[in-house]
Amino acid sequence: MALRAGDWVEVRSKAEILRSLDKNGRLENLPLTPQMLEHCGQRFQVYKRAHKSCDTVNTDPSGRRLANAVHLELRCDGRAYGGCQTACPLFWKEAWLKPVSDAMTGERSTLDADPADKPLGEASCTEDDVQKATWGKDPGSADDKRYFCQATELLTYTTHLPWWDVRQYVEDYTSGNSTLRRLLKAFVYANYHMVARKHKFGIGTPFRWLYDRFQALIGGVPYPQRRGAIPDDQLTPVAALNLQPGDLVRVKSYKEILATLNTKLKNRGMAFDADQVPYCGRVHRVKTRVDRFLNEKSGRIMSLKTPAVILEGVWCQACYSHLRMGCPRALHSWWREIWLERVEESTPVDGRRF
Repeated sequence: MALRAGDWVEVRSKAEILRSLDKNGRLENLPLTPQMLEHCGQRFQVYKRAHKSCDTVNTDPSGRRLANAVHLELRCDGRAYGGCQTACPLFWKEAWLKPVSDAMTGERSTLDADPADKPLGEASCTEDDVQKATWGKDPGSADDKRYFCQATELLTYTTHLPWWDVRQYVEDYTSGNSTLRRLLKAFVYANYHMVARKHKFGIGTPFRWLYDRFQALIGGVPYPQRRGAIPDDQLTPVAALNLQPGDLVRVKSYKEILATLNTKLKNRGMAFDADQVPYCGRVHRVKTRVDRFLNEKSGRIMSLKTPAVILEGVWCQACYSHLRMGCPRALHSWWREIWLERVEESTPVDGRRF
């Protein structure tokens, strides 16, 4: 259908979707999560066209390509995956959706399946098959399970996407995922960063200084890829704010956060990403605490040793890495409590865009 960001779609019926799946609950190797069937008959607006994704399975930050998929305003609730709290955006194959002509979000359709819809193949999968396909036996894990979700299986339904493949940026624009202004800003930064990141012979120092001075004049984001202040062989500090959903916090300044990171930009093993820098100094509410998450590489449920939280309206914008520039996946950023500070309830929540 070549859906674009902002288009309205209706999730097809269970029967139609199940007919599109193999016995393992997948279409073109993309797993359908049990949660997705709960939205059959409902209408949603396309958030972004999911023609590419970042690689969260490997440590390599390169991009991945996939076909005929979109992101709706829906995230995984983790119920079928050991209570994972990552809340990843879901991938929806276009075969599971059909366009609608009006804009009535959340309304359940009473229409029968359109007989003109293209048949999706013979039924070979049931709801029970979809549920069973979410995990397998793994005696070495905490709950004896190895989970299979859209995040863990990313490499099976995507292919490598080189950062220099210009076609992806053309599709970013033509799909409505990004504006031309945003793309140009990202390209300018990526090229500037090629020089500013140099540490040998002090080449990058004046470029980073000039970047910060210019951004200070226009009220922009400081150079977002500096090194942390703590040597790798030393422990990084922690803080215990016992933050709970609904609490109001301000993200500390970039300089304050760098003081809590080692030279690999990590605090107790958790990385602080360049795409978190634009949120520094802003006020947000705590959305949830993160205690459990699914390891994308092993498929095992893991527990955090040091607390982290997710903030409302805060996710990766993929602005500052040329290897995953413009990724539409919008994964939630995780925040150590030492990177945050409580503020008065009367403090306005920051709703600025960048």
